[in-house]
Amino acid sequence: MDPQQPQLIILSESDLKGWTNMTKQETYDFLNGLGIDYEITEHNAVFNMEELDAVDLPYPDCDAKNLFIRDDKKRNYYLITVKGDKRIDLKAFQQAFGTRKLSFASSDDLMSIMDLIPGAVTPLGLLNDQERKVICYFDSAFIGGPVGIHPNDNTATVWLKAEDLVQIIRNHGNTLHVVDL
Repeated sequence: MDPQQPQLIILSESDLKGWTNMTKQETYDFLNGLGIDYEITEHNAVFNMEELDAVDLPYPDCDAKNLFIRDDKKRNYYLITVKGDKRIDLKAFQQAFGTRKLSFASSDDLMSIMDLIPGAVTPLGLLNDQERKVICYFDSAFIGGPVGIHPNDNTATVWLKAEDLVQIIRNHGNTLHVVDL
């Protein structure tokens, strides 16, 4: 994987047709169809960053922590993607980005919006967000290197160029902010 050469990815509606509620293999097929270079690390199911620490990862400084949160009125949903060793203060995030009061979204919301279970939260789950209602905040610290994320399943980590992931999300139509978190 050459992090210096991001690919230009342009998705049309026909590229996304049929690619909803993707399984792990369908996620790989989707990435292959776009010509995205990636690596896979298979592992036992992990449900939090502590469990992931026990996995032998090829790029341990590039694994992502993903938080699915909502505002107090359940009108806005956010996916915050940061490097695994970072902590997110939701009050500070709320102030920095002008949101309403934030809390973690329920597992029911996670399933109904992104078709994911707790522990499998991933930016690739945004491809299941047919209404494109989730706003993604992506840590700029990933730019220029790989990012490790789940392929809509918490039994593997997919490593791809951060720029490729950003382009996939933007082309899908979800609002995405690449910011310092």
